[in-house]
Amino acid sequence: MHPFVNIAVKAARHAGRAIMRYQEKLDTLSIGEKSPLDLVTAADLRAEEIIIETLHTAYPDHDIIAEESGHHERKAEYTWLIDPIDGTFNFSHGFPYFCISIACLHKGKVEHAVIFNPNNDDLFTATRGNGAKKNDQRIRISSRIKLEGALIASGLAASARDKRELFEAVQSSLSESSCILRHSGAAALDLAYTASGQLDGFWEMGLKPWDIAAGALLVKEAGGIVSEFNGGEHYLQSGKILAANPKLIKPLAQKVNRIIV
Repeated sequence: MHPFVNIAVKAARHAGRAIMRYQEKLDTLSIGEKSPLDLVTAADLRAEEIIIETLHTAYPDHDIIAEESGHHERKAEYTWLIDPIDGTFNFSHGFPYFCISIACLHKGKVEHAVIFNPNNDDLFTATRGNGAKKNDQRIRISSRIKLEGALIASGLAASARDKRELFEAVQSSLSESSCILRHSGAAALDLAYTASGQLDGFWEMGLKPWDIAAGALLVKEAGGIVSEFNGGEHYLQSGKILAANPKLIKPLAQKVNRIIV
C-alpha cells in the first residue's frame, strides 16, 4: 500500500470511530438536549479536524481542500480533497449509509483514494495504475451490459434541487428500460460500491469535487469508465458524473444526455 494511502486509511479509521460515537449520542438524544443538527455539525467538524490533523502531521507542506473548513492552501504539488461525512442526512437519521472520502491529487490529477464506511468497516482503496481494493481484496466493476435489470444509483444534490424535474425525467426513462433504481444519499459510497460491482452504475449532477474524486478513481481502477454526461472528463469541475463498465456506460449516457445537456 502506498504511504499516502496508509496515512489516509489511518485518518479515515480514526475519524470513523469519532463519527460513530456521535451516532450513539444521536440514538440516545432526548428532549431538552442538543438538537440532532448540532450533533451532526459537531460530528462533521470533528471528523474533518481529525483527518486534517493526521494529514498535516504526516505531510505539512500539502494543500488540503475540505468540505467544512475550505482550502488550507500551501501551493504544493499535492492536494487532499476531504469529505468527512458523505451522506450527512443519512447520518442524522441513523440510516447506516454514509462514509468518509479522502482523495490525493498530484498536480490536479487524482492519484490515491480512500473511502471508509464506518457502519460496516468496508474500506476501499486505490492508487492510480495499481487497481482498486475493498478490504484488501481486488475488486472489479460489474460485467452487466444491458440497462434491463441493472442496479443504478443516483441522487439529487442540494445544489441541483432546481433541476428536480430533469432528474425525475431521467429516472423515469431509466425505469422504462427496466433499471432498478436506488437513491441512497451518499455519492462517494455509491461510487465505491459501483467499483466493487455491487452497483452496476451511477449518475448524478450538482456534486462537489470532494464528493466524487476518490470514488471516481476507485471506479477507474476497477475497470470502469467515469465521464460527464456528454463524455467529457471534467466531472470534478462540472459536478456531472456517470460511472459504469465500458459497455453499460454507453446506454446509460444516452438516457441521461438525452434529457440533461
